[in-house]
Amino acid sequence: MFLNVDQHNQNKTAIKDDSGYCLSYADVCRTIEEFKALGLPKCIIFCLCENCAGSLIGYMAFENNKQVPLLLSISLDEQLRKNMEAVYLPSYYWLPERKVQELGGDKIYAAYGYALVKTKHDPYPLNDKLSLLLTTSGSTGSPKLVRHKYGNLETNAENVAKVFSWRPDEEIGICDLPMNYTMGLNVINSHLIVGASVLMVKTNLMDPDFWAFIKNNGGTSFCGVPFSYEIMRRVGFEKMDLPQLYTLAEGGGKLTDKMFNWIAGYAKKNGKRFCATFGTSETSARISFLDPEMALEKIGSVGKAIPNGELFLLDEVENEDGTSTGELGYRGPNVTMGYALNREDLMKDDEFCGEYHTGDIAKRDREGFYFIIGRKGRFLKLFGLRVSLDETEQILKTQYPNMDFCCTGNDKQMNIFITNEDIKDQIIPFISRKTNLHNSAFRVFVIKEIPKNDYGKVEFAELEKISNAQMNIGNADRKPDTDH
Repeated sequence: MFLNVDQHNQNKTAIKDDSGYCLSYADVCRTIEEFKALGLPKCIIFCLCENCAGSLIGYMAFENNKQVPLLLSISLDEQLRKNMEAVYLPSYYWLPERKVQELGGDKIYAAYGYALVKTKHDPYPLNDKLSLLLTTSGSTGSPKLVRHKYGNLETNAENVAKVFSWRPDEEIGICDLPMNYTMGLNVINSHLIVGASVLMVKTNLMDPDFWAFIKNNGGTSFCGVPFSYEIMRRVGFEKMDLPQLYTLAEGGGKLTDKMFNWIAGYAKKNGKRFCATFGTSETSARISFLDPEMALEKIGSVGKAIPNGELFLLDEVENEDGTSTGELGYRGPNVTMGYALNREDLMKDDEFCGEYHTGDIAKRDREGFYFIIGRKGRFLKLFGLRVSLDETEQILKTQYPNMDFCCTGNDKQMNIFITNEDIKDQIIPFISRKTNLHNSAFRVFVIKEIPKNDYGKVEFAELEKISNAQMNIGNADRKPDTDH
């Protein structure tokens, strides 16, 4: 069975969530067999995911029984969901039972608070290797998907479990990241494949119930994105009594050196371990791992390749200090098949052929440790979620068809440039709702026109000057803080 769930201790807890469900490995196997008895064809199934047992068991059953799930956030904007449905014509939805009436369609099966609903769309031809679809930019509802093939998820789970040294009788993994996000999915897969347990948590890190649930259920390993650790520091994580929590892992974006040093120092002082990692949807999540013993010595590093994988630099340039820089590339069995922009692309064969170029600019030091130093493409990682600047611009242009927009930014903030003062106050609430990202992720700048060169290309350097100038004016206008 998928993730070898039938080979583990059947009496052991596999999944426990904060909604009240607790499934043993025997429960998981039985439910997968119930799905199999439905006789579903190979088809696209939209899974509206939240971190709970019902959501997870559906994904596992579809993977085992050779359907092709597309994992989407339960909070995805309704119009964006409809747009995705129009492109990919799913034959079924797997969604919370409370959403069935709202969606419509025929309910044919239910388990653990989730239901399988038949749509009006018939199955259509899919590549035999195709096993899973993930969005490249989950918060904007981009129709561009990553095509996983059979074996990608399992081999990455095995290799990640190996490098983390997960043990079935000792590990209780905490899945706080969304399961439709590649890093959250890998937390699940890498624990279940060795017969360990997973805690599925819907409450957020700022809620005391989150930490009570983790403590009461003996959570041992946590994985967060940079924003997760910012919240944890804010809520006084270092003072919490969490005796079972041993592993603190990070992925999904670059920590500041200050934050990296803080969490690595906390781990060392408290007899825990901090493991920095790096990965992408296109590589079924993690491709690198920093030995926790090196965390304070290699501040900011993403480490070296996971077992059975290879990191390398494209267009490598040697620096005077003995380091090298270039675009980060990766080879390994967890590299996916390529992308899809429409349903016809779901018949395509493997286009990556085991090698993926990440678009991230990296440095390799003399000891072979890698550091991410920049990004080549038009993507940001806001709160750990990859967001396409181009897709965001398209969403804005659809809503305001006669306006001109341009988006830039960094992994802390997206800058949205507009040319109409009248809509300024509408932009942030609108795009925050559409992307399901907090208002603080965005800043709006009103300018006369989007600067372009003679070839019609946007002059991003000019936009950066404008944003810096306007922000400096804003800072100068603020009253000095006299409370300190």
